[in-house]
Amino acid sequence: TGRFAPAGWWGAGRPADATDAIDAARTVAAALGVGVEARAAEELPWHPGRCAALVVTGSGAETIVGFAGELHPRVCELAELPARTIAFELDLDALLAAVPGPVGARPISPYPVVKEDVALIVDAQVPAAEVAAALETGGGELLESVRLFDVYTGEQIGAGRKSLAFNLRIRAADRTLKAEESAAVRKAAVAEAARRFGAELRGA
Repeated sequence: TGRFAPAGWWGAGRPADATDAIDAARTVAAALGVGVEARAAEELPWHPGRCAALVVTGSGAETIVGFAGELHPRVCELAELPARTIAFELDLDALLAAVPGPVGARPISPYPVVKEDVALIVDAQVPAAEVAAALETGGGELLESVRLFDVYTGEQIGAGRKSLAFNLRIRAADRTLKAEESAAVRKAAVAEAARRFGAELRGA
């Protein structure tokens, strides 16, 4: 509850909303190597129209592993929670059953990491976790991690849109990367986000 992004010189900040609850649930599932899709749903104790079923697909079947979104106003009142509180729940048994196999830790490279920041403008309804997944796919093996560190909405980017800022960590296991190699990874990652969601580089 409260502000997801604080106010400051960069803008007015913004309150947490249903998409943040969905992204949080996706983060948990991703740690197990499970991809989760969000589907519109109506389920108590969530607000109608601001609730998503969290679905795992595979082998032609779909399994609901949880729900996420904004809690119903009456629920917030009865539980003495702030208005527009968000929440998610996951059925861990169902989620663990969907794990494709052992999830191994990535080897630690002794070579230096290259850090790149990108700010992408997308439709406000696009989950940040899906944009992060697109960056990871586009970046390939050299893209070590993707971390969301800022979400901005405001007049500078237009109504119905948001800016998502990500930190990219790029590293090879067997060598120090050249500048053109890390730049190519960044470019490929952004290109995949643009292909999937029409993402635009902020300030480009």
